[in-house]
Amino acid sequence: MKRNKRPLWDGLFTAVTLVGAFGVNLLLMERFSTRTMVPTIFVLGVFLVSWRTQGYFWGIAASLISVLAVNYAFTFPYWAFDLISPECIASAVVMLIVASLTGTLTTKLKRQEQMKAEAETERMRGNLLRAVSHDLRTPLTSIYGACSAIVENGDRIPREKQQKMLADVCADAQWLVRMVENLLSVTRVDAGQMELAKQDTVLEELVDAVLVKFHKHYPAQNVEAELPEEFVSVPMDPMLIQQVLMNLLENAVFHAQGMQHLWLRVTVRENQAVFTVEDDGCGIQEERLPRLFTGLLDRESPADSGRSGMGIGLAVCSAIIRAHGGQIRAWNRPEGGAAFRFTLAIEEETHGEQQI
Repeated sequence: MKRNKRPLWDGLFTAVTLVGAFGVNLLLMERFSTRTMVPTIFVLGVFLVSWRTQGYFWGIAASLISVLAVNYAFTFPYWAFDLISPECIASAVVMLIVASLTGTLTTKLKRQEQMKAEAETERMRGNLLRAVSHDLRTPLTSIYGACSAIVENGDRIPREKQQKMLADVCADAQWLVRMVENLLSVTRVDAGQMELAKQDTVLEELVDAVLVKFHKHYPAQNVEAELPEEFVSVPMDPMLIQQVLMNLLENAVFHAQGMQHLWLRVTVRENQAVFTVEDDGCGIQEERLPRLFTGLLDRESPADSGRSGMGIGLAVCSAIIRAHGGQIRAWNRPEGGAAFRFTLAIEEETHGEQQI
């Protein structure tokens, strides 16, 4: 789609720039009765066109059109063409040189930027693959070990220990499911295929759905929820926002070592719904905070609970909130523990699907 729109945009930019240069010259001629700035203004227009458009075509076309405009409207005899005059030939040569040099430089710069972006993308993909390989290996090894022990020595293992091993297998399997869901979301975001099916959602219903799902997976962990007393409806994709809240709550379960309390607070401030997830655990290392939502945390600083995730879940949260037009951030609470907060706008929107 972008490739199809690019020639249209370049053509429109060229037309607007040349019309603007022509109009400025007419204004100067009318106000100050001078034509000394005419070639300079058109050269500036040619430079802008060559700089902002793709390739060489539009810059060269702007050069030729500018030469014709100068010859027709600003060179004697006025409002008539005299294409064989030395001034016309010199102007054409100068503008073509400007267009060619500018087009060459901008093309090289764009090519270098593209190569740099591709190299950065490949680096991030490599880091993501290494992170995923490491994070999937640990629970898979645990699942394989527990299942093998039960299959091979089931008769000699006490029933209570078997139940504990099976519970650990279920927990690791649930974690793997969440990891795969987050990876799929990352893939859709990178490919531009994540769709927002926005609808007006009542905050109380959203939080209830999240808490029911969370307590199903983590029945031993209590969540203290605080909601506004008034009725609040927010336009959002409820499934994706549920995924964000689940990721933030699970992040606390997995990484907030020593946590005793977990809070989910929702407030309304200046036409925004503010969601905050807080815990009183060990907090986040200060050097990790700037990279927390990139999905690329250092392997030298493992997760507090021993089970990493390389911030993939938090990267998904950031992508979803940005797609909603909101903001997300994290910090360490002064009284101990970590806090995550994101905002969503409370406004009337046309219902339907948006694609990012």
